[in-house]
Amino acid sequence: MGTDRGSRATRHMLEVDDLGPDGVEAVLGLAERDPAGLPRSLEGAGVALVFEKPSARTRNSSEMATVALGGHPVYIQGAEVGIDVRETAEDVARTLACFHRVLCARVIDHRTLVRMRDALDGAGVPVPVVNLLSDRAHPCQALADLLTLRQRFGVDGARHRPVAFIGDANNVWRSLALAASMVGIPTRVASPDGYGPTDADVARVRAFGGDLLVTDDPAEAADGAGALYTDVWVSMGQEAERAARLSAFAGFCVDEALLARAVPDAVVLHCLPAHRGEEISAGVVDGASSVVWQQAANRMHAMRGLLAWVTGGGAV
Repeated sequence: MGTDRGSRATRHMLEVDDLGPDGVEAVLGLAERDPAGLPRSLEGAGVALVFEKPSARTRNSSEMATVALGGHPVYIQGAEVGIDVRETAEDVARTLACFHRVLCARVIDHRTLVRMRDALDGAGVPVPVVNLLSDRAHPCQALADLLTLRQRFGVDGARHRPVAFIGDANNVWRSLALAASMVGIPTRVASPDGYGPTDADVARVRAFGGDLLVTDDPAEAADGAGALYTDVWVSMGQEAERAARLSAFAGFCVDEALLARAVPDAVVLHCLPAHRGEEISAGVVDGASSVVWQQAANRMHAMRGLLAWVTGGGAV
């Protein structure tokens, strides 16, 4: 790894387990602090925000988190840098590192982030690379999810409330399951055949001592759960699979009947955007058990904590 401006290694975060359990706790602690009490570790510095894929929540949360720490966010569309078309991922990273204290990117291929990190580390450039989303992981979302559960149930309370993810065991599920396992929250995942976690995914979650149930039955996952979580069935780039996916996921909607199987004060999470009537019913996502807007707001707080952590701007 590279060398930071101090003596410690550069704090990259490509996947949530890059933080380790102590890092997750530190980031959440920073996210919970009053922004006015955090060191302005980005004062006068730029933060590059590269978006190969658009996003409302990720862009807004990242820009506002940067500003809260005294930095200047620069939003960069994929076409402006043309990764591996105009310039290699490595050259894009080295160029942006000339101007910015942190390089954040929302990419199509996770390997792009790996190449950026390796290029900077190989050149001894102490600029952290942060994953805003890739096909493999969505770590910033997972941090916001944990923050939401803690706000609702407390640190200890969250550990006694299994989180049931209903749907595709995708990048959102993977980061959530890893993050939850690192802080002691049990998880469950219910997916149709062909859309569940791989053996490698399961082993990785359980390596942190994670209590994980894998099933193809949404009812089994929801029974006695403390939180139900879902995501869209057809993500950006999967439009050609829409008909097949809607057919495969029939019966996996988080609706009132499924919510009734959870504990009475269970909450419902969704990383948004939501497709009412597909993966979640309107009555649930807009109902009293939904914390999706609190969850969305926490994207900014979690990102502020993460940026403070990668820049060494606060101790818990």
